[in-house]
Amino acid sequence: MAAFSYKAVDKAGAATSGLIEASSAPAARAELRARSLLPLSVQPTKSKSGALFGGNRVRGIGGRALTVVTRQLATLIGAGLRIEDALKTVADQAGNPRVASLMLTLRADVLDGQGLAPTLDGHPHIFGAFYRASVRAGEASGKLGEVMDHLADFVETRSRNRQTVQLALLYPAILAVVSLGVIVALLVYVVPDIVRVFTARGAELPLLTRSLIATSDFVATWGLVVLGVVLGAGGLAAWALSKPRPRLWFDSWMARAWPMRHFVLKSAAVQFAGTLATLTVSRVPLTEALEAASDTIGNRYIRARTQEAGARVREGTALSQAMHRAGVFPPLLVAMVSSGEAGGTLGPSLTRAASDQSRDLDALVSALVALVEPAVLLIMGGVVMLLVLSILLPIVNLNNLVI
Repeated sequence: MAAFSYKAVDKAGAATSGLIEASSAPAARAELRARSLLPLSVQPTKSKSGALFGGNRVRGIGGRALTVVTRQLATLIGAGLRIEDALKTVADQAGNPRVASLMLTLRADVLDGQGLAPTLDGHPHIFGAFYRASVRAGEASGKLGEVMDHLADFVETRSRNRQTVQLALLYPAILAVVSLGVIVALLVYVVPDIVRVFTARGAELPLLTRSLIATSDFVATWGLVVLGVVLGAGGLAAWALSKPRPRLWFDSWMARAWPMRHFVLKSAAVQFAGTLATLTVSRVPLTEALEAASDTIGNRYIRARTQEAGARVREGTALSQAMHRAGVFPPLLVAMVSSGEAGGTLGPSLTRAASDQSRDLDALVSALVALVEPAVLLIMGGVVMLLVLSILLPIVNLNNLVI
């Protein structure tokens, strides 16, 4: 079975469109005629190359839609429905055609004999590494329902936190863009006219004013060139970071350099501990859980160190000792893992540790976000003050000359 998007007209001549499942395009047309519809076009939503919508990859479905889909799948799979039936139910209930098409495409792959995790691997732009690794571990352990339930909680929390941060940064971002635009406009259009007045008077200009004039001339002459160089450098940096070796070097620098070190290590610890707790509580074997948890860490240097810790665990080393030797985990997290191993409660201990690390990270992010707005105000206010002073000082000097 495969999913097809169609356009058709009914007996009254009204146009309609939607999605239909069939074994082939002719079968889809026959099904439309059986529904008293005249098919105008029938296109597969997935081609042999894995592309969606006539050869183009389906765009992202959005964080809210992913949260809803994950929660629905967790509920249905946890209730005992087969994966293909759960995907069909979600597709039927989806109000977004993009979501419905994605679910039917996933269902077609599952009906072809693939597991859910390999099917999700074909859509990495929608389902992230953590998502796919969790589903893979859940399928391998036979605990997919429990893993999906924990995964739904994680996706909901992440979506809520991301929305909170975005809303908090919206005002400072708008303020910075508007202020920068006003400053550039002043330097390009206003300052040169004022300078002509001062130079016509023959007054000796203060150092601050001369610096402003030099800055204004530079922006007017080389502003577009500098902008092009900056954009080019940014593109070159992005291209370099897409390569394994430069990205590993950059991630290693981020994990060691102050002040990014604390935030990067804390973020990785939250991701690792949360994933490992979810999989361990769902009774996924520890070695498989460690492999899945390592794959979810975005920083490649920390991921490599975590994978080395997983290799030591497979050789018989205790998890807490392997994490301590990795040197990339907070001491509190290692201590809680050690206590969980000693008491035989590794799952609950990891859950508490993940919760504690998440609260610490939320507090850190909240503090950083709270500092952004006053920092933007201070910087832009300072620039405006320098502009005003550079214009007022020559005026004061002119008044002194007149007196």
